[in-house]
Amino acid sequence: MAQEKNTNRIKGRGATGNPKNRFKELEYDFDTGDNERPATKFYRDASSSIITYNESPDVGFDASINPYRGCEHGCAYCYARPTHEYLGFSAGLDFETRIMVKENAPELLRNELASKSYTPQVLAMSGVTDPYQPIERHIELTRRCLQVLAKCRNPVALITKNHLITRDVDVLLELASYQAAKVHLSISTLDNSLRSFLEPRTSHTDKRLEAIRTLNDSGIPVGVLVAPVIPGLTDHEIPQILQEAASAGAKFAGYIVLRLPFNLKKQFEEWLETNIPNRKEKVLNRIRQMRDGDLNETEFGTRMKGNGKFADQIADLFRLGIQKSKLNQESFPLSTKEFIRPSINGQIHLFHQDAE
Repeated sequence: MAQEKNTNRIKGRGATGNPKNRFKELEYDFDTGDNERPATKFYRDASSSIITYNESPDVGFDASINPYRGCEHGCAYCYARPTHEYLGFSAGLDFETRIMVKENAPELLRNELASKSYTPQVLAMSGVTDPYQPIERHIELTRRCLQVLAKCRNPVALITKNHLITRDVDVLLELASYQAAKVHLSISTLDNSLRSFLEPRTSHTDKRLEAIRTLNDSGIPVGVLVAPVIPGLTDHEIPQILQEAASAGAKFAGYIVLRLPFNLKKQFEEWLETNIPNRKEKVLNRIRQMRDGDLNETEFGTRMKGNGKFADQIADLFRLGIQKSKLNQESFPLSTKEFIRPSINGQIHLFHQDAE
């Protein structure tokens, strides 16, 4: 896809600025200078727990682990951006340049798995932000959390946009031997020109497809998540994404339509105006037609897929793509049968459970 060159873009970043925090009266301008790359800063997160629980019926998991808050990948559309406002930051550049790091995440995880109140269950990694964002290469929080899960044989489902996950094939393979690992590589577009300013610090699409191939060849259940589908911009790519992923070894697939909660609506409008102004109105109008006239929807059941004729078209496109690429023909259920509970004194004991 040929794109207009826009000098107002901030190099290496998805956000176009630092909008006001909806919880605070004060705001400040993020001065990047001429073509300057805003530096990323990392802060210690003093959280006393690591497993987060939710009761949302349409997210696919009840509990998740997030070693980081904020994400340097800088995806312009990220639905998690507004969560940074609870920390006193902005959902814009702050979200991708002010990263909270849970340095003791592996220790917290082990302690929570050891608790008698913990019920063995599938834990998702990337429920909010990507567990394989760039800083992970250096501090290995995600890897060390996976090592805890492997020792306890607790099942985990991961979603990432980063080829870095292949570094952890050894741990994932150990988990897979207990029917306790499943991976989705998230791909929103095959157009690396678009990806470069839509998801500026993610792995190139060909590297994600390479990651699918590596994981599959290693015996780790892997699939593709077409997410987010941006109506009027990337929806036409669904069949090709599914076919490319299947050719690389993906066995299953899913999709999620773009979500724009809170002030992410305005941010995404500004991103469209800055990067692809000629498509702005088409994209926004398509979103509104799928969201009952608004740019977001909060109703369970439809917020992930949208509704109306364009939502139906996307669903049909996905269904036909699945049939053609022969994805989702077998299931890969995760099991807690092999769970081993660690004890506070460093020993472990088996947790006997009959049901998966």
